[in-house]
Amino acid sequence: MKIIVCVKQVPNTNQIKINPETGTLIREGVPAILNPDDANALEEALEIKDADPDTTVTVITMGPPQAKEMLQECIAMGADDAILLSDRALGGSDTWATSNAVAAGIRKIGEYDLIFAGRQAIDGDTAQVGPQIAEKLGIPQVTYATELQLEDGSVVVKRALEDGYEKLRVKTPCLITAIKELNKPRYMTIRGILRGAKHEIKVWSAEDIGVDRSVVGLKASPTNVFRSFTPKPKGAGITVEGDTPKEKAAYLMADMKAKHII
Repeated sequence: MKIIVCVKQVPNTNQIKINPETGTLIREGVPAILNPDDANALEEALEIKDADPDTTVTVITMGPPQAKEMLQECIAMGADDAILLSDRALGGSDTWATSNAVAAGIRKIGEYDLIFAGRQAIDGDTAQVGPQIAEKLGIPQVTYATELQLEDGSVVVKRALEDGYEKLRVKTPCLITAIKELNKPRYMTIRGILRGAKHEIKVWSAEDIGVDRSVVGLKASPTNVFRSFTPKPKGAGITVEGDTPKEKAAYLMADMKAKHII
């Protein structure tokens, strides 16, 4: 089985700051990490590989040259190969343009049985790129996967909904987007880290993947971020006093009545 995993290097949002004058993210000095949902997508591919050693796992991303470090981590976790789409022509792409580039990269890779992607990236939270890639490739997709089982020529996926779950059977090749409930990503091993450091990351340009430059990059992107801002902090909370749950409930009720909430 041949599996492709779409991943993204994102800034660690625990340390993100907003420029108060421009309203844009300050990325300088902020450590970059493998997008959490993408780590779940990669783990699912690696678990399939663990069960079937003939399986190959290739990770692909679009980003600046420093994204190589994240791809080396993916190799260290167990991926077989890694591809970086990096070109100034791809810079500034929104989700639509990004999916055009990644879909072109996947076409260049060639045959595949499964494509995994994370539900969404923590720096954009759009959850659009994975489904758009499937549409560009003309293959079925299942999003928000929490369980997955391979069957002959198909995949049975349990996906999360707002009010429950549904189970779907989809024929391969197909694209699945993962959420954190799907699995627990593994840690890198020392042997894996050494392997990742030695592995040559393939870097493909826009010309290499044969993508039409009119559908990638900033000028081709129909959506733009108008403004980013830090929400105003909420007021300080209160401590409910009392030695027993009954006393705490009485205190809370009295306080709510005093404020005319009830």
